Amino acid sequence: MPVEGSPGAARGSGGRDDGRPGDGPGAAPADPLLQERFDATIAGNQRIEPRDWMPDGYRKTLIRQIAQHAHSEIIGMQPEGEWITRAPSLRRKAILFAKVQDEAGHGLYLYSAAETLGADRADLTERLIEGRQKYSSIFNYPTASYADVGVIGWFVDGAAICNQVPLCRSSYGPYARAMVRVCKEESFHQRQGYELLMTMMRGTDAQRAMVQDAVDRWWWPSLMMFGPPDGDSPNSARSMAWKIKRHSNDELRQRFVDMTVPQAERLGVVLPDPELRWNEERGRHDFGTPDWSELQRVISGDGPLNTERVARRRTAHEDGAWVREAATAHAAKQAARAGQAAREQEGVGV
Repeated sequence: MPVEGSPGAARGSGGRDDGRPGDGPGAAPADPLLQERFDATIAGNQRIEPRDWMPDGYRKTLIRQIAQHAHSEIIGMQPEGEWITRAPSLRRKAILFAKVQDEAGHGLYLYSAAETLGADRADLTERLIEGRQKYSSIFNYPTASYADVGVIGWFVDGAAICNQVPLCRSSYGPYARAMVRVCKEESFHQRQGYELLMTMMRGTDAQRAMVQDAVDRWWWPSLMMFGPPDGDSPNSARSMAWKIKRHSNDELRQRFVDMTVPQAERLGVVLPDPELRWNEERGRHDFGTPDWSELQRVISGDGPLNTERVARRRTAHEDGAWVREAATAHAAKQAARAGQAAREQEGVGV
């Protein structure tokens, strides 16, 4: 799923977030040699690793972006998960089940990447369910029909591919490496969604109408999920300066439109934008302007399903408390046994 450059994304706590030496209250000024080495690593398109020195602002920006990405993967299980029991065949149920399971795995990869920066997974989850951190706006829209499952695969996962493939070259090593597997699986998800829609478009008039309706409803939210225009996205500019992300929101949005238009023509659907047309001079498509006020409302918590999505995540977290407690107790018991065995072995060797 996508990483959204939304201005409403919560930052890490404490002080300035501009990455200059001395970030944060009471922080000691950075060693100029460390700052110089960091800058040279970024300029040389090399990777920062967890043990390397990094500015506090770089760390905070990464935690904010990776956490939002992880939250989006986990919340993103809900819209399609609602259709697992209603999918029309065992094959379709199995495909959908596998996809939702993949999204859970993506979330775990990303939470693990955030932990390499010193973030605590439990704290990130608390921030999400308390509304202090965001997730992608696209998952606050309802899946009204089974065709929505295909359109999510085509649009949402297609947008994820545009957004996330460049993240495989992110300047932060654990994030970049996590994205390699994520992107491979997102590519499968996109193809699966498009294949489902092709099958429906070869069906009845009612099925074709269902696909077109889903396209009409998801097109503009899909364009918004790249985040606000570049001029209104300070987080995006900061991430690009540090090469955490490689392309601006507007550039990624343009790539998505150019990729999707020929796919829509082949599918036989009409994208709901009267301003959409090929610009021969630019060699790219012109397209209309999304309703940015709608994006702001959704990321501020006033989307169609914001409350329901977060409430379900909160319930799942609370219901799973006993599993986490049992796993922690089991790990402690195993560690104690290993320690006892090691001590006994030492005693034998004396």
